[in-house]
Amino acid sequence: MRTGDLDRGAPAGLPAAVPSGRTLVMGVLNVTPDSFSDGGAYLDPRRAVEHGIAMVDRGADLVDVGGESTRPGATPVDPDEEIRRVEPVIRDLAAHGVLVSVDTLHSATAQAALDAGARIVNDVSAGVHDPRILDVAARADAVVVLQHRRGEAGTMTELTAYDDLVPDVVAELAQRREAALAAGVPAARIVLDPGLGFAKTAAQSWEVLARLEELAALGHPLLVGTSRKRFLARAVADGADRSGDATDRDAVTAATTALLAARGVWAVRVHDVRPSADAVAVAAELAPYDRDRPR
Repeated sequence: MRTGDLDRGAPAGLPAAVPSGRTLVMGVLNVTPDSFSDGGAYLDPRRAVEHGIAMVDRGADLVDVGGESTRPGATPVDPDEEIRRVEPVIRDLAAHGVLVSVDTLHSATAQAALDAGARIVNDVSAGVHDPRILDVAARADAVVVLQHRRGEAGTMTELTAYDDLVPDVVAELAQRREAALAAGVPAARIVLDPGLGFAKTAAQSWEVLARLEELAALGHPLLVGTSRKRFLARAVADGADRSGDATDRDAVTAATTALLAARGVWAVRVHDVRPSADAVAVAAELAPYDRDRPR
């Protein structure tokens, strides 16, 4: 592992108060009934806002608000319902000074979220599901996260056959980057996400995670989401002290955060903020010494 080998800087257009020089921690705020690890916990807008602010207090630099589960097999949500879920939460969080990202596939939801104060559009389909989302982001001068995915929530698990895994992922994301540029999104506002667990087996997710430098070669900051994902279970031993739910993967999530922060990714997307914020802090403390070490 080479310290900083994934560092492509930060996207343009974010508030000056956003920390620089270290990996950011994006807290996940699901205002959904069916997300894989915390569905239903924050459906009430007041409770959702309280949780978002609490994540910032625990070390989150920004909060990603989603009103539709994107897990494999999830039921699609009408944009009107999605807006009803996310708009009041985003508006209140932004009013409290929280940097907010909206996790959505839909242009209408992205527009409502940006109008409410969101600054980032995080689309797991990279504009494939609703191409107009790229136009919305461009007009608003928003940062856009383009994630790799094949198919929809109901089909992605059947689309894991690649000719050459990592080059294929890179090529497919490069195509989506070109679509964003064509829509008017400046290159400096594009962030790429490898989409771990999306149209990828567990082994494929680990391989993509190990070879992120090939994605970073496209020249954009990277957002990486490992948090509580099923592929992490390969690294975790069974034990009587484990509850068997997705929170069992919080420690291994923090371990991946430490490695990713040492390598210089722009941000990690996590459910349990404090352990990953601590992991980022450790990586930041070690970085000067590692850079000075003879190779």
